[in-house]
Amino acid sequence: MEKEIDEKKQGTSLVLQEKEGNTKKLFIESYGCAMNFSDSEIVASILTEQGYNTTQKLEEADLVLVNTCSIRDKAEQTVRKRLEKYNAVKRSINPGMKVGVLGCMAERLKSQFLEEEKIVDMVVGPDAYKDLPNLLKEVDEGRDAINVILSKDETYGDIAPVRLNSNGINAFVSITRGCDNMCTFCVVPFTRGRERSREPQSIIEEIKDLWDRGFKEICLLGQNVDSYLWYGGGLKKDFEKASEMQKATAVDFAQLLEMCAVQFPKMRFRFSTSNPQDMHEEVLHVIAKHENICNYIHLPVQSGSTRILKEMNRQHTREEYMELVDKIKRIIPGCSISQDMITGFPTETEEDHKDTLSLMEYVEYDFGYMFAYSERPGTLAARKMEDDVAEADKMRRLQEVVDLQQELSAKRTARFLDQTVEILIEKESKKSDQHWSGRNSENMVTVFPKENYKPGDFVLVKVTDCTTATLIGEAVGYSAMQTN
Repeated sequence: MEKEIDEKKQGTSLVLQEKEGNTKKLFIESYGCAMNFSDSEIVASILTEQGYNTTQKLEEADLVLVNTCSIRDKAEQTVRKRLEKYNAVKRSINPGMKVGVLGCMAERLKSQFLEEEKIVDMVVGPDAYKDLPNLLKEVDEGRDAINVILSKDETYGDIAPVRLNSNGINAFVSITRGCDNMCTFCVVPFTRGRERSREPQSIIEEIKDLWDRGFKEICLLGQNVDSYLWYGGGLKKDFEKASEMQKATAVDFAQLLEMCAVQFPKMRFRFSTSNPQDMHEEVLHVIAKHENICNYIHLPVQSGSTRILKEMNRQHTREEYMELVDKIKRIIPGCSISQDMITGFPTETEEDHKDTLSLMEYVEYDFGYMFAYSERPGTLAARKMEDDVAEADKMRRLQEVVDLQQELSAKRTARFLDQTVEILIEKESKKSDQHWSGRNSENMVTVFPKENYKPGDFVLVKVTDCTTATLIGEAVGYSAMQTN
């Protein structure tokens, strides 16, 4: 669950500039977290070299790929419906079309998709994208193709991702893959493998390329960015076996974040997702030290009850989480904090639920991603725990969490009234073509009249009004981050 899932992006079909000479058409859709959307860019880059240009017309595609998520049942059901749609088009309009599943569902449901239901031609796990050319040959020769082997060292650090549907301003840069935190509700360690980090120089080079192309903000991305650790390659868990030299020259997340901030002082940096037990104080001091690192931390907690946290195999207690929040507020005054929360986890009582509500009030989250528990096949919770909280209780508790978050969000947004904030303009406002939309350092969406500004500009905005989620104001000039 350690992922931010942007509901507005779900099912986006990706398109990029055509490469001259390419004759085949690729239709690729993504579901789930930012990591999946980032992976789709890697896949598109690999397939561009195999003669494919992207299309948004499903009916004309030679190859249809869906990048999938196993985090929630809803995501899996949505992907199944899309696979039905692809196969209907294949039967009635385009019999030569090949259909493939990528990502987390691919690993979990490989035999079901290929052998039992026969709804796909190809199944490709998150660590096997470089094998796509070979798998496509298998499919062309009339065989089902599968590679879901999880790697100990694949980070795709040598693949330059194409930027799909990009606004040319914000970009994700993956720094880790996999996860070692065996939370009982989560499938990620089983679908994405054990945690390993990407070589820092390849990260810096990718950011340099993005800077040269005019991008202004980078989000360093991983299932758990705070446990980033490069010591020459290999799994994070094998660090204890590293040589003394490797240990002495290792790069951790605080060091990587500082490298990025120092080398690109006019570029803004965010990161996601953080795991509470792995967020070290040094990271907080790096954020506080550098103006170009955003004052925003996504800090999933999942429950406010220490007993439930133990059932979830979260490696922290309620009290330890609160201590970390106190530290964040002390070192980075005004920092925004957001949450992931699950209601109705097995054995959750009303008392546990009240602990969650009281923790939310203590932290005063700026916003959150809130879900009712749904049992995920293959997880420890599914194997060992009875899903014993009534659906009605799950949904009522979820509504109470959502309602409280609305109150907290309204309070947190209002703190910016009459303040001047720095905004990076990202796009036109959804509600008015006369206004720009962007975010401040604390991740608050802000809208203001266009005037003569343009996307990619860093602008100072005086906040005059707000809703529970959006700041409204007037631009008063460029900020010190503006480069021209």
